[in-house]
Amino acid sequence: MNVEIVTIGTELLLGEIVDTNSAYIARQLRDVGVNIYYLTTVGDNRERIADAVRTALHRADVVITTGGLGPTVDDMTRQGVADSVGRSLEFHPELLEQIAERFRQLGSKMSDNNRVQAYIPERSIPVFNRLGTAPCFIVEADEGTIISLPGVPREMKDILAASVIPYLRERMGGKGIIKALVLRTAGIGESQIDARIGDLETWSNPTVGLAAHTGQTDIRITARADSEAEADALIAEAEAIIRKRVGDFIYGTGAESLEETFVQLLRDRDLRLAVSYTGPEANVFESRLGGAVLAASVNEPDIARTMQGLGLVPGAPVQDFSELSRAEARRLRDESGADVTIAVVTDAAGTGITALTEHGERSRSYGFGGADTDAPHWAATWGISMAWRLVRQIAED
Repeated sequence: MNVEIVTIGTELLLGEIVDTNSAYIARQLRDVGVNIYYLTTVGDNRERIADAVRTALHRADVVITTGGLGPTVDDMTRQGVADSVGRSLEFHPELLEQIAERFRQLGSKMSDNNRVQAYIPERSIPVFNRLGTAPCFIVEADEGTIISLPGVPREMKDILAASVIPYLRERMGGKGIIKALVLRTAGIGESQIDARIGDLETWSNPTVGLAAHTGQTDIRITARADSEAEADALIAEAEAIIRKRVGDFIYGTGAESLEETFVQLLRDRDLRLAVSYTGPEANVFESRLGGAVLAASVNEPDIARTMQGLGLVPGAPVQDFSELSRAEARRLRDESGADVTIAVVTDAAGTGITALTEHGERSRSYGFGGADTDAPHWAATWGISMAWRLVRQIAED
């Protein structure tokens, strides 16, 4: 079964609010075996809503809309959905009574304009909204099925769980499940991972995909099956191959963070860490690692002072940022006595990153620097990942 989600509201197009409904619906439907190939957003306009729903019906079995079911003039979802399948709106007195009862429970008086909420497309299935005043509905037509939900997240989530997912499960015969596993990597670029597992990315079930973040890349394995055990088996097969090819760079799964993994490793090995960051954003390491494992921390916004401390000519062009970061890492190690040292030296011309232990050293340089707003976090991530790999090798030895 294929579903398209259509979120309705001009405020979404203006950036006044962020659409969280689509992500939530997509996640819930994924877990019951539903494909989602398109997400659409349209403003509060009757004709455009109808056009968006018609387009969605051409490429999906089921269209789920959110938003636009309120009582005000700009709430046009009821009319737009009815237009999309050539139907009129019809009045449901039982829905009006539900709305009135909801207002009585809230101790409020129902306005006359709430009456419009009791009109839904003819021959549609009413869906009760126990948390709000906007009735929902399901339209079953020759073109496909339309399920209209409120835009209020709390109401949408309740109706999705109580009514929509059971309805879709029944449509699918109660079968089908999609499971996913995310392998978190660090210290390796997206293109390098792709070079190692590109053949797996062509698989149809399970599917393997990459998602790059600032200095990290996730590998997502998604499997579809008739049972959870079958899905787990498909994921395990792909995971084993991926770990064989890029396992040295996988630090965790799911929501595990690189910082948490690294800090725990330091604690397990009883190792002290020292960090040095020369660049425009102070405390970039402390904010991510906390102070519990830090033996020393140096934050220097002026690269000239770092160079002076290393006996170099302040203000002179830096020929090799990696060499500068290596010198800074060694200086900090000698002064602090730390077991693990990370040094990042950056300015607008470039960045050098070094991780150092008594057992080894990793260093690299890049041709971008502190003028890039992501540079401090990107460089810190690489520094942590390089140190994590060095410390893990000590643990394995």
